[in-house]
Amino acid sequence: MNWLQEAFLEPTMVQAVIIISLVSALGLYLGRIKIFGISLGITFVFFAGILAGHLGIVVNKDMLYFAQSFGLILFVYALGLQVGPGFFSSLKKGGVAMNMMGLGVILLGLIMTVGLHWTTGVSLANMVGLLCGAVTNTPALGAAQQALLQIDPANTKGVTDMALACAVAYPLGVVGVILAIIILRAMFADKKQKDQQEKRDTTTYVAEFQVSNPGIYEKSIRDVMKLTDKHFVISRIWRNGKVSIPTSDTLLHHHDHLLIISVKSDVENIKVLFGEQENVDWNKADIDWNAIDSQLISRRIAVTRNRVNGVKLGSLRLRNLYGINITRVNRAGIDLLASPDLRLQIGDRLTIVGEANSVNTVGKILGDEIKRLNNPNL
Repeated sequence: MNWLQEAFLEPTMVQAVIIISLVSALGLYLGRIKIFGISLGITFVFFAGILAGHLGIVVNKDMLYFAQSFGLILFVYALGLQVGPGFFSSLKKGGVAMNMMGLGVILLGLIMTVGLHWTTGVSLANMVGLLCGAVTNTPALGAAQQALLQIDPANTKGVTDMALACAVAYPLGVVGVILAIIILRAMFADKKQKDQQEKRDTTTYVAEFQVSNPGIYEKSIRDVMKLTDKHFVISRIWRNGKVSIPTSDTLLHHHDHLLIISVKSDVENIKVLFGEQENVDWNKADIDWNAIDSQLISRRIAVTRNRVNGVKLGSLRLRNLYGINITRVNRAGIDLLASPDLRLQIGDRLTIVGEANSVNTVGKILGDEIKRLNNPNL
């Protein structure tokens, strides 16, 4: 039993790995718990670490410093990978105004920190830690600790106190923001608009419809789309047992089967337009799309070419030129409907259906070079 006790209590490198792993696992598990529909998510890892420190668990200082620096590097790098591809395009749309407001918040926090330091007598290191915790900004804490060590290399106590102050303020920084948003919504949100938003489910949904509405027989898809204000994409059309990619000029016939991608809340409206929805679940994760028809393939292509960045999807005319269909656009893990007015961003992943040669040609136009996403798009 001595080796087991040493593994958990002696501040060795092995013990540091075990404790950090247990703290992470406990925090991730607790983060799945919802209270009144609200979950703190990955923030619970931070609270689990506070609990471990409160219980008196001591970790090897060298390993702790390594974990702190390495964790911060991974956090910043992963955040950059997620938001980096669309950063500059977002910067063009109100980026200056949002950055000025962000700088204003930082300046206000700095003034409050210095003012409270002078009026309360709390050390500046502790006040900076409280600021970092209140705004839940861990990278700022790391930068402040590094700056303090550069000014006073021997002030390790100040660095530790700064981290403790951040840990004290961090819980209210998370919970306080959640409570503030709930209060603001209750005070200023229009109830009617709130009800409409709750009813509208914007998740991407795939459904099969049979054309049985006499009002659209022998009409082109372009003309049918004008009959509704709902946005949807017709991915495939079954006619006489054959699957094909429809174009805007394709005429709809009685008993045609259409595979349509839309937002879930629009399904009922689309059913009224086309006539009948088939009882087939096309949203399962294990569907082999390439097995639907041997001549058509479904492939996900990444946008990596700079000249495509910011261009409207409809202006590329990919469907008319190459006979393919873009069914979905995945951006930062979120599926978007492939509407003609959607502006593409570097890093977008497009789900394309068509013949193999056409899909490969479109892949060359859009780039589809995953390695390029590993480099900053300046």
